[in-house]
Amino acid sequence: MIAAPDWRWDPDRLDDQSYLQEGDPSGMLPLVASSGAQIRIAYRAASEAGLDRLADDGRPRAVVVAGAGAAALAGDILAAVCGPGLPLPVVTVRSRRLPGWVGATDLVIVVSRSGRTADTLAVAADAVRRGCYLLVVGGEDTPLQEIAARARAPFVPVSTPGPSRAALWEMVVPLLVAADALRLTRAGQQVFEAAARRLEDVAHRCRPSSESFINPGKLLALELAETVPLVWGTSPLTAAAARRFGCQLAENAGYPALWGEFPDVGHGQVMTLDGPFARRDVFADDPGRSLRLFMLRDLGESPEEAEWRETCLRLAEERDVPVSELTAEGDHPLERIAGLVGLLDYGSVYLALGYGVDPTPIPAIMELRARSTQ
Repeated sequence: MIAAPDWRWDPDRLDDQSYLQEGDPSGMLPLVASSGAQIRIAYRAASEAGLDRLADDGRPRAVVVAGAGAAALAGDILAAVCGPGLPLPVVTVRSRRLPGWVGATDLVIVVSRSGRTADTLAVAADAVRRGCYLLVVGGEDTPLQEIAARARAPFVPVSTPGPSRAALWEMVVPLLVAADALRLTRAGQQVFEAAARRLEDVAHRCRPSSESFINPGKLLALELAETVPLVWGTSPLTAAAARRFGCQLAENAGYPALWGEFPDVGHGQVMTLDGPFARRDVFADDPGRSLRLFMLRDLGESPEEAEWRETCLRLAEERDVPVSELTAEGDHPLERIAGLVGLLDYGSVYLALGYGVDPTPIPAIMELRARSTQ
């Protein structure tokens, strides 16, 4: 059994170097720091996998990305980086069944870090039965790789150790290399190198030895602590980052969060600004957890998205709801989302450590899988 954390928030832990090592025995912080290297490794692996041949018969009718957890998020990032106006749909499937319309003219990309997830294996087998074009991204020497070999489908290995969520960029990069081959986006070596450098810059600024008052990852954890996070993305790109943040808070820190995308949040989640968690008594002995809005802004947002953002910021400020605004910066969409996700990943890990939580184990998920009969 894993020892239960005390769940007591202690900001002093974030600058205690011996604690940061002892409290992270599986090395989640080093794994986050390896994100830039992941991009370079994945780009080499994808370039050697012959993904150019995906375009031999022209563009598919649709691109379907199948996976679970971080693997499925790779599909969301693919669609967001490619952007609106694509000549074909990019669809993410988070179940064991392909949509009924998927057929032989569609490209199915199956992604699984472990290569053993039952739902993902079922989708891969279904894609082969339907005669789809197939691309597989996952662990080596696994049942998923065997399916790819039998179907003579391109296979890109994922080699990053640790949990699937720590290998996000090894799962994203092959999808973008394939999209570049299909001329759905511009993603050459320079683009991937810029994203890798952006992640390395984030890793340098968020390194454990950097103290809280200048470390953006630790500052983010300090803003998160003892709040109910409301995370909104102002564009499809930052909406994917918001989803990633919510999942990372849950898996790394056991911490709940609401996340959403403009303009949809204006039709529901915005009402939380008038709810009980938005009402604070700063003079109370124990004010309890209160709402905090985390606005994820994209430098490439449209004028309409910018207007929504500014209006929601005013609504929050008028209700004294604290706001943290984080911006995705960079020339290419991949660089922008990489830098933003890198910062959010650090924030979730530092939040876990500030609560005395080991950020790697996922006991509830493992127990759910053990009890499941499916």
